[in-house]
Amino acid sequence: MKRKIIIQRGEDPDFFMHEFEIEGGPGMVVLDAIHQIQAEQAPDLAVRWNCKAGKCGSCSAEVNGMPKLMCMARLSDYDNGEPIVVKPMKTFPIIKDLVTDVSWNYEVNKKILPYQHPDTDDPRMLQEDVDRVQEFRKCIECFLCQDVCHVLRDSDMKDEYIGPRFLVRNAMLEMHPLDQGNRLQDLKDRDGIGLCNITKGCTEVCPEHITITDNAIIPMKERIVDEYYDPLVWIWRKITGKSN
Repeated sequence: MKRKIIIQRGEDPDFFMHEFEIEGGPGMVVLDAIHQIQAEQAPDLAVRWNCKAGKCGSCSAEVNGMPKLMCMARLSDYDNGEPIVVKPMKTFPIIKDLVTDVSWNYEVNKKILPYQHPDTDDPRMLQEDVDRVQEFRKCIECFLCQDVCHVLRDSDMKDEYIGPRFLVRNAMLEMHPLDQGNRLQDLKDRDGIGLCNITKGCTEVCPEHITITDNAIIPMKERIVDEYYDPLVWIWRKITGKSN
């Protein structure tokens, strides 16, 4: 079956939409279509990919306006009579065609306080505590949550806000039963957690089905409120002179 694929091509600032027609087959995903176009019509088409199994996070793009992993978006998911439009992630600078520069994310990651091990020779954890943070370890760093976040996507506030992926990383560390670090001050003052207004778009697009908003961001917001804005805590500290 013939399918029309429209791809945004070019380098900044010279972008254009290029329409291709391919022979679609059973079970084909968008990344298959891109590879067929590379092989038969546009060998210079730039695209990033690796595992083609939805586990490396490399082939992130926007398919018909929705952030997706191209290897997980089947052609059959889209109306046969309509073209499939593939664009690069909007939130990050475009290198060429469907390839974006996501290096900002790695710079953000370097600023987060890493795991701080307790000073003990016999560290122990309850299984229920392990289970609580295990969800966050499923992240494949596709950065689709970063792409869909309006604070980064529309307001471009990368200097003020680290985005949902790194709020998840903070939550994973803060909820770790053995970690001795404290990242709440950084989350409040440097990392801009207050800019998140919990629209839950990040949770919607996560290919690993991490409940980003409810299980990571909201608990971190609650901890910050307890730490810095609870009047009873403030009174207790004032009376006792203790910090916690």
